[in-house]
Amino acid sequence: MLTRLIIAWFVPAGAPIVVAIDDSVTRRSGRKVHGAFWQYDGSAPGSRKTSRGTCFVTAGIVVHLPFLPRAVCLPVFIRLYLKDGPGKVAIAAELTTLLAHAGGDRLIHVAADAAYHGKPLRELPTQVSWTCRIPRNAVLYELPPAPQGKRRGRPRTKGERLGQVAELAATRSWKIRKLSLYDKEQTVRISELRCLWYGSFGPRPVRVIWVRHLDSGKAFDLALVTTDLHTAAEDLVVRYSWRWSIEQTFLESRHLLGVGQARNRTVKAVQRTLPLGMIAYSLVIIWYARHAHHTADVVADHRRRAPWYRTKSRPSFDDMLALLRRQVIASRFSATWPAQPDPTKISDDELTWTYATG
Repeated sequence: MLTRLIIAWFVPAGAPIVVAIDDSVTRRSGRKVHGAFWQYDGSAPGSRKTSRGTCFVTAGIVVHLPFLPRAVCLPVFIRLYLKDGPGKVAIAAELTTLLAHAGGDRLIHVAADAAYHGKPLRELPTQVSWTCRIPRNAVLYELPPAPQGKRRGRPRTKGERLGQVAELAATRSWKIRKLSLYDKEQTVRISELRCLWYGSFGPRPVRVIWVRHLDSGKAFDLALVTTDLHTAAEDLVVRYSWRWSIEQTFLESRHLLGVGQARNRTVKAVQRTLPLGMIAYSLVIIWYARHAHHTADVVADHRRRAPWYRTKSRPSFDDMLALLRRQVIASRFSATWPAQPDPTKISDDELTWTYATG
């Protein structure tokens, strides 16, 4: 239901649905916490990137809102990753299939991190394209030659070996493009190759795209692999940069909503509590976009309370959350009916109102 509403309200009619997928570890202690174990945690402090905790794979729809300059990821499907259960890539493929069913016949473009590649992606619905970073040592092959006449045996499924991603980058020709990446205008060099990455996608043709900054001394700064054979390379790089919005979602949901702070241990509690918090994150932004989009007022109020933010011009998630809390408190303490809070009628609860409005 939530997925269909987000698509209907925030994705233009007929436009592809952009999806960001990643996982996040919530650090937990205690021997009896369901699903908790030692695992890789990219957000862990220090050089040891391991933590003991629970890991959830999240799929969110990336949208562009008129009052924000950056892409926003709205989580819709969240699933617990278990040590002895399906792998993260298999979970991501399953969540993507659910999204494809909710999206009907619309194209779905998935952007995922470097760890999200493998054989489970070979069975995705036909309207789904997958883009992720490709390892430097991934071996690429030419497309298989067309069958010639009648020959015994199975037709070839891959062509000649081309080499590894890092090796091929040194021999590529580049084109210069100016792109909007991570809210900044950047000039980069781009090169692309249509080939097979047989180890992950089997006989399905893919494109490998190398990106290098003009002042970079490296052979390349970013290498992507995608099953999208039609989108221009520069547009695909920009679309992949929107994947960062899910990292912002993880940060804000943890630090502002308190997602992951619940000290529960049992199976159902662990499975449900964090996903509910992530869905609440989506609902806050949806509420603000649909019913409380008064950016000038929100920014002016924030600058009144914190005048040192002289360059603030856009609302943050913290502003949206604070405004929603005020509306909820006003409805509970002073409303003639809940949909129309009237702060002027507060008398005995003046302290509560003052605290809520800052």
